[in-house]
Amino acid sequence: MGFWLIINLGGKKWQKVDESGIKVGNTFRGEYSHTIDAKGRLIIPSKFRESLGENFVVTRGLDGCLFVFTSEGWDEFESKIQVLPIDNKDARMLSRFFIAGAADAEVDKQGRINIPANLIQHAAIEKDAVIAGVGGRLEIWSKERWEMSTTFDDIDDIAAKMSQYGLSI
Repeated sequence: MGFWLIINLGGKKWQKVDESGIKVGNTFRGEYSHTIDAKGRLIIPSKFRESLGENFVVTRGLDGCLFVFTSEGWDEFESKIQVLPIDNKDARMLSRFFIAGAADAEVDKQGRINIPANLIQHAAIEKDAVIAGVGGRLEIWSKERWEMSTTFDDIDDIAAKMSQYGLSI
């Protein structure tokens, strides 16, 4: 597949798109620590802001974190959930978990997003937060949960199990 570079309508930056005009290459990497204020505002690192775009989605995530998707990434994720069979209880629960918990977001002039109280509660964020880029999405964690979930003590065993998905290290 070939790629083209085009300038966005605002004339401020270039975007990489495929032949159909869909933006590609939104890969998030790295981890950053910030604090959340009393109004539920959290600074999004400038490195991530450009890739997120003007509007994006924050929702409940697995393992007690929040997932942050670009608008395009969310549309793709949500469409996969929407085609699950409605007569399947697990599918309905998954839909409620991710879609009902989702909130549209945008970055303010100070580089912050406003996270709804129900999402802050889900992630147990009291003050210190970690924003981690994990490929096609961001994850927002309470600092305490991040430290507990990233000990990597059993990473060798986990990596070996991933070979069933085609990943070999």
